[in-house]
Amino acid sequence: MNESVIIGIAAVILLGTLAQWIAWRLKMPSILILLLTGFAAGPLAGYLDPDKLLGDVLFPFVSMSTALILYEGGLSLKKSELSHVGKPVRNLLTIGVFITWVLASLLAYWLLGWGWRLSALFGAILTVTGPTVIIPLLRFIRPTPQLSSILKWEGIVVDPIGALLAVLVFEALLASDKGDPIQVALVGILKTIVIGGGLGYIAARILVLFFRRYWIPDFLHNPSSLMMVFTVYAISNHVQPESGLLAVTVMGAALANQKSVPIRHIIEFKEILRVVLISSLFILLAARVTMEDLKLIDLSAVLFLAGLIFIVRPATVFLSTLGTSLNWKDRLFLSWMAPRGIVAAAVTSIFAIQLEQSVPEASEMVPVMFAVIVGTVALYGISAGFAGRLLGVAGDQDPQGVIIVGGHYWARVLGKLLQDNKIRVQMIDTNPYHVTACRMLDLPAIQGNILDEGVQEGLDLSTTGRMMALTSNDEVNSLAALRFTELFGRGEVYQISPYSDQGVTKDKNQVPRELRGRCLFDHSLTYSAFSRRFAEGADIKKLTVGKDIKSTEIRKTPGLTPLFLIDPNSKKLNIYTAEIQAQADDGDLLIALQD
Repeated sequence: MNESVIIGIAAVILLGTLAQWIAWRLKMPSILILLLTGFAAGPLAGYLDPDKLLGDVLFPFVSMSTALILYEGGLSLKKSELSHVGKPVRNLLTIGVFITWVLASLLAYWLLGWGWRLSALFGAILTVTGPTVIIPLLRFIRPTPQLSSILKWEGIVVDPIGALLAVLVFEALLASDKGDPIQVALVGILKTIVIGGGLGYIAARILVLFFRRYWIPDFLHNPSSLMMVFTVYAISNHVQPESGLLAVTVMGAALANQKSVPIRHIIEFKEILRVVLISSLFILLAARVTMEDLKLIDLSAVLFLAGLIFIVRPATVFLSTLGTSLNWKDRLFLSWMAPRGIVAAAVTSIFAIQLEQSVPEASEMVPVMFAVIVGTVALYGISAGFAGRLLGVAGDQDPQGVIIVGGHYWARVLGKLLQDNKIRVQMIDTNPYHVTACRMLDLPAIQGNILDEGVQEGLDLSTTGRMMALTSNDEVNSLAALRFTELFGRGEVYQISPYSDQGVTKDKNQVPRELRGRCLFDHSLTYSAFSRRFAEGADIKKLTVGKDIKSTEIRKTPGLTPLFLIDPNSKKLNIYTAEIQAQADDGDLLIALQD
């Protein structure tokens, strides 16, 4: 293989991962940083040319990557969510798609000066939003569970619907000179549903059968799943153009909602792939735009973008949600979340190539779509979090809330102290007595097993960013840490020390380090040690650093074990761990266990 190609591919992965890390450090939407990075590497620096790098493989790579992303999105679709958001989701995917198509087509016809055929096609493409942009923004913005479910379902399912609509409009326009376009569209819809939906469901059932009967070993589960995704996508697209996206989405949803075999290991693997693919795709998308393309973006394109944001999306949401339980704040937030992504760019590029000979204006679709993608991602990415918090429907970008697993006495004391100092707390315990005791202290508490998906779905994660497992069972604590690592990351998942009471000497029978959360407070402060010190008269104290105790004396004071550090101004919570000590400043509130 040509060395320059290897370097180019490595550069795409490097830039994508680096952009994701920078976005995480700056607490900004990753999609925005990815677009800026790709644009800098492409048209600005002239270093990255996706067409030259991948050649004819570029669009197949984009298509198959999008299929995998939609499959991973389908794996997150739970039927149980539809009991609360079924009506708005259904309306957005039917009435909403139609309204978006009509209004976007009219805007293209009036503002961009295109013919009605090209305008109708462009309007159909613009009905998609897509999980490539929606899911990263949802993780960044952290809206309420109801709004998150609506946007997730819309973003994932509207991709195959929008792509299908664009293909049908394209075929209907070509058939308008030869036959009945309505008949072409109806036949296309029927074939796509039967072929795409049928193949996707059959593929899911085959995988479930093979997994349930142990005909495929565990180490081949993920490769088999990948193989089935690409096979179904290719066959479905071959039989009926653009039905592959529906096939992989149905396949993912069917797997997610069956109860015969566990698929968590598949979901985790696909999530890793999704991050890599999204990073690479957006780098390539931005790098592919040329300076000549940007010159085609004039005032009419800007007005068109403004029309999509301020007219089309609000009209779509408010008309689609009439008669639902959503209040005006929910509707307003939904109106401010319609970024476009990879599918819109890929479909636009494909149709532009096919129409350039017969429709001269078709070449203008690509730069206008790039403006729409960058404009919507930038605007929604920067402002949607602020808008959500202003409306009271989104959580903090750096949430300080804590989930405490365990509702026994000293866990309740810790939870009450944190809550009294404006740190949101959610308690979870299987013991009904402990749950009742928590509620008597006005501590939000859920009775149930922390490993139960139903319990996790009942948690409000919009203001919660970390988990502490404080039960007497080290295995339960470790399993809870493993489960919540997926939500909060390894750095924000803690558990009480699983070490023995003999200092830092580790028992060989203890849970392995790689299967645990971060060790809370001190190696020697196990559940039994904490309980024993309480029984011997120790208490949890609140001390002001600089007034009650000097920062240099925190770890040196006999009988005092620091637990938490709270900034009284920002209400930022720092948790002491056995490995890393929080940095205390004068004025900070120290919560410590003192004999």
